[in-house]
Amino acid sequence: MDEGEKKIRQEDCNEDSLGAGILTVTNKRVAFDKTRGRIMDFSKKFDETVINTRHNDVIKVWKEGWLMKKVCIRIKDGDGYKDYKFGVFSNGSWLETLQEAIEEFKN
Repeated sequence: MDEGEKKIRQEDCNEDSLGAGILTVTNKRVAFDKTRGRIMDFSKKFDETVINTRHNDVIKVWKEGWLMKKVCIRIKDGDGYKDYKFGVFSNGSWLETLQEAIEEFKN
């Protein structure tokens, strides 16, 4: 983490296209680290960081779903954008956390 960066929220979750990992929101960025786990000894290891974006590159955050609820983010990707959908516990609370972190960063 950068100097002055503080972790706001973190959760073990699943992203629709990337699979299992850990979603982290800090006061400066959103990150998603892939994980590998072994059932035999219940170990979990961090793999690669596949999303690591500053809050000013987040275009939109929203939640969706009826049974499988997700918190979603749209991130600038070159000339276009990329959507990510995370299956987190309490997606409404995650949406608030993301919105507040992004708003505070931009101010």
